[in-house]
Amino acid sequence: MRVEETKLPGVLLIKPLIFQDTRGLFLETFQFDKYQDIGIHQTFVQDNASRSSQGVLRGLHFQLEKPQAKLVFVTRGAVFDVVVDVRYGSPTFGQWAGFELNDQNRHQLFIPEGFAHGFEALSPEVDFFYKCTDFYHPPGEAGIRWNDPSIGIQWMTKNPIVADRDSAYPLLKELAAHQLLPYAG
Repeated sequence: MRVEETKLPGVLLIKPLIFQDTRGLFLETFQFDKYQDIGIHQTFVQDNASRSSQGVLRGLHFQLEKPQAKLVFVTRGAVFDVVVDVRYGSPTFGQWAGFELNDQNRHQLFIPEGFAHGFEALSPEVDFFYKCTDFYHPPGEAGIRWNDPSIGIQWMTKNPIVADRDSAYPLLKELAAHQLLPYAG
């Protein structure tokens, strides 16, 4: 596998080796020792999957209590995947990065704790997979508005389908320090 650091420290783009022939393909989606070797020392305790239709935008979510690092990838379709640094005091606070993840490139994205995450479905149907380092904790769920103008994410879809709760999240500037994860330096 190849690993690329991104403009957001700790966020890694992982490009697994794909073995393909006339029968189909094979790739390793996770192997503990190899991920330890590239600096991912967290233990994953929960796997999640979602299915979305084209134009659906999910996010931007993070866990304030029981924060989660995530390893995400697409098993079918294509997404524009976005992470935003929401670690209070971080030198890259409020900055975002976007990546196309799809069932052709098979790229994975490692998202450390302290980053909001979201994606938009670019293909007719998307199956999206998450490995998480802590259990989902509904009381700790938090988010920022997907179209926060101060962040300026350049989404691909002009009028995405967005859940009411995602549209109701506050703007980043409306959150106080105690409503964000602290930057550990």
